[in-house]
Amino acid sequence: MIRKRLCKSFAVIAGLVLLAALCACSNRGQNEPPLKPPSQAAAPETSPDISPIPAQQIKGAFNPAVRAIASGKVIVTFDYKRQSGTASNQFAVWIEDMDGQLVKTLYATRFTASGGYKDRPDSLALWVEKSGLAAMTKSEVDAITGATPKAGNLSYTWDLTDVNGGVVSPGAYQFFVEGTLRWKNVALYSGVITIGDAPATVQADTEFTYVASDKQAALTSDSPENSMISTVTASFIPQAMEESVTTAQ
Repeated sequence: MIRKRLCKSFAVIAGLVLLAALCACSNRGQNEPPLKPPSQAAAPETSPDISPIPAQQIKGAFNPAVRAIASGKVIVTFDYKRQSGTASNQFAVWIEDMDGQLVKTLYATRFTASGGYKDRPDSLALWVEKSGLAAMTKSEVDAITGATPKAGNLSYTWDLTDVNGGVVSPGAYQFFVEGTLRWKNVALYSGVITIGDAPATVQADTEFTYVASDKQAALTSDSPENSMISTVTASFIPQAMEESVTTAQ
C-alpha cells in the first residue's frame, strides 16, 4: 500500500515539473521582441563625433579643382638695328597659347600702340588685331609700350601670367616678334617654347612679307631693312634654377 502511494506521488510531482517547464518556454517567447527580417535590419550606428574627410583634403587624392601652375620666366631676346627713314622701326613682342589665343603682350613700340596704327594700318597689323588694341584703355596701353629703343641686344621677360594677371599652366606656348620693316613690308618671327620643369631655349623661325605700296617698292632678300630684327630666341628658366642662381650670388 505504501509503495503504491509513493509511486502515485512521484507521478504527480513529475507532472507538475513538466507543466512548469512548458509554461516557462511559453512566457519566454512572449517577452522577447520579434526578429526583424533581413531587409529591415537597422544600419550600424556611427559615432556623431566622427565626420568623413572630403576626398580633396586627403593627401595625394585627385582634386580636379586644383590646377597646376607654371613657375619661372621666359625671356625673349633679339638683336635690333634702327633703320633710317619713315614707316619703319616698329615691333611688338607677345605670347599666344597653342590655339592661337593671345596670352600676353610683352612690348609694343609706342607710335603704333598709341594710335599710329590708325594713320598707318600696315604698322604691326597682326599684333594690332591679335591684341584687341582698339578696345584697350590708355593705362593698358601704357603698361606694354615704350619709346623705340636704341640699337643693340634687347630682351623682354614674360612672368608666365596672362592679360588678367593669372599664372598660366605648364605646357607649350607660342612666342612672336613682329617687325614693320618699311610700310607694308613685314618680318614675323615665331617659335614654340615649353614651360615645365626643365630649362629650354628655342630659336624662332623667320617669315618675310615683301609688298609694294604707293610710297615704297617691295623689299627683297637683299634689302638692308631685313637686318632690323635678327637672332630671335626664347629661353625658359624654371623657378628652381632662378633660386639657385640667386643663392650662388
